[in-house]
Amino acid sequence: MDWRRRALLAAGAGAYASSIFPQDKVTLPKIGLGTWQTFDAGNDSDARAPLREVLKLLDGNVVDSSPMYGSAESVAGDLIAELGMRERLFIATKVWTQGREDGIAQMESSFKRLRVKVMDLMQVHNLVDVATHTRTLRDWKQQGRVRHIGITHYTASAYGEVERTLKSTTYDFLQINYSLAEREAENRLLPFAAEKKVNVIINRPFAGSALFSRTKGKALPPWAAELGIASWAQYFLKWIVSHPAVTCAIPGTARPDHMRDNLAGGKGPMPDAAARKRMADYLDSL
Repeated sequence: MDWRRRALLAAGAGAYASSIFPQDKVTLPKIGLGTWQTFDAGNDSDARAPLREVLKLLDGNVVDSSPMYGSAESVAGDLIAELGMRERLFIATKVWTQGREDGIAQMESSFKRLRVKVMDLMQVHNLVDVATHTRTLRDWKQQGRVRHIGITHYTASAYGEVERTLKSTTYDFLQINYSLAEREAENRLLPFAAEKKVNVIINRPFAGSALFSRTKGKALPPWAAELGIASWAQYFLKWIVSHPAVTCAIPGTARPDHMRDNLAGGKGPMPDAAARKRMADYLDSL
């Protein structure tokens, strides 16, 4: 975890809110955790057990959720509280509804479900009523209720609207899709985010499961070992997080072994521009 964040957390939410200004770059582990589908476990103790082990592997990482992910917020909140890990994680969620009052009600529910008094990151999902919710979130950030605010989308067809929104309003974070199967973000949006000094979280790093289907039964190239890559998951993730505009990627998993594998994709040597091109070309050749 960023040492500045540790110090400010120790000083309290108010000190943090007064010390963080828009567009500050945030230092986070390169691999985080998404909770869509995987954390929608309800009260099933057997289903929750591996999720607890997944969370134990994290330290400072993003844990990203949403009120649209079924019981995921409640499950993540319960397990994080049980493990006493609140201050060791960067907890993010979203608002996805129309209207100021409905937005406030939904976000207040997320605070309760995730068991947090201060949210590390609240994001306006898919730009739904973005101007209304942004006004609320800017007030909440000033009050110290949220540490960072952002916007999200998961499809390239929205990139034009995302870019226009970033041009008109200051946000700390952008969450978008980007992978070896969905590369459109690198054409304009990622360079623009870097220019605006916006932190970028990547969703859909495996394009659902499309990249694994494409590489099933196929060997990694021999030179992948030079980059510390021991699995296709690490190959896909290292390609993403080595982009200079990317802060972190948030693959979802309910399996501790997959979480360990994913985390390794954010460590060790990172591919430079030439190596990233080689990686993309190799995948394209399969």
